[in-house]
Amino acid sequence: MNIEQFYEFCLAKKGVTEHFPFDEETLVLKVGGKMFVLTSLKQWEHGTPSINLKCDPEHALELRAAYECVQPGYHMSKVHWNTVTLNGDVSDKFLCEMISDSYDLIFKSLTKKIQHEIAELEN
Repeated sequence: MNIEQFYEFCLAKKGVTEHFPFDEETLVLKVGGKMFVLTSLKQWEHGTPSINLKCDPEHALELRAAYECVQPGYHMSKVHWNTVTLNGDVSDKFLCEMISDSYDLIFKSLTKKIQHEIAELEN
């Protein structure tokens, strides 16, 4: 997966907005004002991309045990976030599933009002 594919996949989800709250190189994607994925654009440029994804704590441990490229979240809560090194041992399809899981986890944590507002948005 390249940066364009990653970016387009994430932005195709309803209500996703992009931000650079930390610096000009750390892309943060949010739904309903809450972060579900972040990545360093500099790492993509250097050919060593990784992304941080929100994850259910038990599932996070399972993924870390099953895949070498899935590690505890870098600079994040190690319980709720994983860092996934791309070009590792997960397929693009599975990476998309993990991104979708992160999005869904955050979406479900939003208030019903915000969920409804996002659901009403057109892509």
